Amino acid sequence: MTKAIESFEERQKKQALAELEAKANEFGFSLSELTGATVAKKKRKSAPPKYRHPDDASITWTGRGRHPDWFKEAVRAGISPEDLLA
Repeated sequence: MTKAIESFEERQKKQALAELEAKANEFGFSLSELTGATVAKKKRKSAPPKYRHPDDASITWTGRGRHPDWFKEAVRAGISPEDLLA
């Protein structure tokens, strides 16, 4: 019985929200503009460094994104990526 009530209330909330959003759109606004609500963006945690420059340990790379030039050059020079692990 409780689950049915919760389901009904959730449908009612969604319907009310849709109606309010439609009404706000009629006036050229979004509902969040009118209520002052902002959508919070999730911040990513920065990844710890995975690779270190062979000559300068202060230069690191997380292993995400494009390979840095120093990493490419080291691999071309015959150093394996496993040897560059931090």
